[in-house]
Amino acid sequence: MPIEIKRLNSQSADFWQALKELQTRESESDEAVLQSVNQIIKAVRTRGDAALIELTARFDGWQAGSMSQLEIPLDRLERAYQGMPEPERTALDQAAERIRSYAQHQKLDSWEYTEADGTLLGQQITALDRVGIYVPGGKAAYPSSVLMNAIPARVAGVGELIMVVPTPGGVVNDLVLAAAHIAAVDRVFTIGGAQAVAALAYGTETIPSVDKIVGPGNLYVATAKRLVFGTVGIDMIAGPSEILVICDGKTNPDWIAMDLFSQAEHDEDAQAILLSPDVEFLEQVQASIDRLIDDMPRKDIIGTSLSARGALIQVADLDEAVEVANRIAPEHLELSLEDASAVVPRIRHAGAIFIGRYTAEALGDYCAGPNHVLPTSRTARFSSPLGVYDFQKRTSLIGCSAQGASDLGKLASVLARGEGLIAHARSAEYRIK
Repeated sequence: MPIEIKRLNSQSADFWQALKELQTRESESDEAVLQSVNQIIKAVRTRGDAALIELTARFDGWQAGSMSQLEIPLDRLERAYQGMPEPERTALDQAAERIRSYAQHQKLDSWEYTEADGTLLGQQITALDRVGIYVPGGKAAYPSSVLMNAIPARVAGVGELIMVVPTPGGVVNDLVLAAAHIAAVDRVFTIGGAQAVAALAYGTETIPSVDKIVGPGNLYVATAKRLVFGTVGIDMIAGPSEILVICDGKTNPDWIAMDLFSQAEHDEDAQAILLSPDVEFLEQVQASIDRLIDDMPRKDIIGTSLSARGALIQVADLDEAVEVANRIAPEHLELSLEDASAVVPRIRHAGAIFIGRYTAEALGDYCAGPNHVLPTSRTARFSSPLGVYDFQKRTSLIGCSAQGASDLGKLASVLARGEGLIAHARSAEYRIK
C-alpha cells in the first residue's frame, strides 16, 4: 500500500519552520491524564496494598486475592529461564553479557588528592541502595528492557532491584521473567501503570520505596514519573521512539526503508526521518517503503507513524545534513555513509550514533552493548543514555589540615562577610591561626 510521507527540501524558504512543526508534538500530559494520575498516586499513598489490588483489577482485568498473588517468586523466574527454547536462552545470555561488558567500562571510581598544606579533597562514589525498574507489559513484551535497565544497576552495585510489570488478564510473559532471572532482579510484582510508579516512590505495606525509578512506559507512567520526581529520582521522561538516517544514496534502499520501519513499528507517534542529498535515492526509498510495507505484521502502525510524523528530506549536501541532524537531536542517528567515522565528531546532539551502512539501529536495541534507554524529543541536547553512572552517587570529600583551615578560613571570611552571613564568617574565623 502506498504511504504518504512528507517531503521536505532544505532549500525551501519555509524549511526550518516546517522541520520545527514536524518535531512538535502535543504536550505529554493533558489535563485529564494529569488529574487521573494524581488520583491514582493519592490512592496508593493513602491506602497502599489495598489500592494496588483494586487498581490492578480495574486496569489489568484480573482480581488478586492478596498482595502475595501480585508478587512472582524467584524460583518462577528461574523456571521461565530454564524452560526457554535454546536459541532464545542463548540470545538473551549473550545480549546480557555484551550489555554487562559495556557497562563495566562506565563505572566511576572514587578519587582524592592532598594539597601541599595537607588538605584532602576528593570524591567518593557510592551506589544507590534500591532501584525500581518499570517494564512495559500488555501489547508487547520487552525482555530487552529488563536487561538494559537492570544490568547497569547491578554493575554499579545497587543493593536491591524491584521490578514491576503489568500483566493484563493475569498473563505473564516468560521471556520477561527469564530476563529478570538473568539480570538478578530481587523482587518482581505484577503491577503496572501510574499505580506501580506510586508504589515504588512511596512504598506500601508490601512494596518497599526505592531511591530511583527507571524504565519506559505509556503516557500514564511518564506522567506519574514526572509527578513523583523529587521524592525519588527518575531516569528520564521518555517520548515516542525516533530514528534519523543520513544516507549518501549508496546504501540499498530496502535497508533504509526497513531501518525506518524498525522505529515506526513501535507506535503511531514514533518518528522516522531520512536525510539525503540524492533526490533519486529518496524516490527509491519511497518505492521500497511502498513495496515492503504489506509484509509487515504491524503495517497499520508503521503507516500511521510514517504518514503523521515521518519525512524524506532532501538536503544540499552532507554538511547541511549534519546541521539538520544537530538541530533535530535524534534519539537514534544512523550514518549510512561511505566514511561515516569522519562525520561522527561533527555530531553534537544524538542519543546513539550508528556508524556505517552495516550498523542497523535494531542491533543497538538488543545486543550491541550500549544502553537502548536514550533521550528523546530533542533532549539529547542536554542528556545522555542510561548507564552505570545513573545508579551511582558522587559525594564530595573535604578534609582540612590546620594550616589549610587557616588559609581557607581567611578567604571564606571575606566572602561570607560580603554576603552578610556573619555566622559563616565567624565559623571559618575560629580556625584561623
